[in-house]
Amino acid sequence: MKVVLIVPSLAIAIAAAQAAALNDTITAVPGIRVGHYTLTERPTGCTVILAEGGAIAGMAQRGAAPGTRETDRLSAANADARVNAIVLSGGSAYGLDSAAGAARWLDERATARRSPAPPIVPAAVLIDLWVGGKPHVRPGADCGYRAAAIASKGPVAQGSVGAGAGATLGKLLGRDRAMKGGIGSASVTLGNGLRVGAIVAVNALGDVIDPDTGALVAGARAEDGSFADARRLLRTGARTVLSSLPADNTTIAVVATNARLTNAAASRVAQIADAGLARAIAPIHTIADGDTVFALATGGWRGDADASTIGALAADAVAAAIVRAARHATSAGGVPAARDLPR
Repeated sequence: MKVVLIVPSLAIAIAAAQAAALNDTITAVPGIRVGHYTLTERPTGCTVILAEGGAIAGMAQRGAAPGTRETDRLSAANADARVNAIVLSGGSAYGLDSAAGAARWLDERATARRSPAPPIVPAAVLIDLWVGGKPHVRPGADCGYRAAAIASKGPVAQGSVGAGAGATLGKLLGRDRAMKGGIGSASVTLGNGLRVGAIVAVNALGDVIDPDTGALVAGARAEDGSFADARRLLRTGARTVLSSLPADNTTIAVVATNARLTNAAASRVAQIADAGLARAIAPIHTIADGDTVFALATGGWRGDADASTIGALAADAVAAAIVRAARHATSAGGVPAARDLPR
């Protein structure tokens, strides 16, 4: 009988590869943990993306109506910025308080380690206040604390949870013709060990399109309940709310890699990854959207990969995550989901 001996380091590598094969969400990137907290009073919540030991971060922002916190630090013009977490939240500007709760959770653990450095927790929010009829119910600091406390390395829950609980999409014909958005996640693992993942909360004005097929997944509905197709509406000059819609749409995302990047390179990755939004949402980056993409580099992988390659992979992961968000979403607050439609 042939006996195969596996040294500990090889066994660890094999176990990590097996775990990655079972997890194709952003937590496949080592050092990334994700926690959702969903409020029960109405569909809303927050999502915390923790970077164990901190991560170099960057950002791209192309929507015209963003709601963010502590993002100046991520400017490519500044010194390399390390962050401890990113928070995505519903609740419009009120939801920015979720980041304070996540920071408090991190601070308690830093205090236990006698670390004097305050936690850095940038955040972005989406507007879901009209969904469910109780706009006074929105995520706060307690939501962020609870989401951070339950963050795990396991596959990320997707659909109408956390920051995606009250998200909607396809509002080109108004809110009464919209469909449920949500939160989705995807990742790419290369044979050389490079990993790139994304998590996206989809609360877009536009429709969601599967870039692999060009087929509509979810979007604005015609009077008979069928897809109106935003692409067709815009080309035919049909009457839409595009010119008068309030700024209550936003798609917010985090991409992560285990590569080593500078702050400037991380910002470039975020800019390239933003292309994934354009592949899967139409229209995108309108006056009524506050689209924001964060990038995290944990640096655990010692291979060589440039920002262009990582960004291209991140764009693929972002597009896939958007499609998953729409497909996993469930109806809420009277807004139907893609899974409710007849096949």
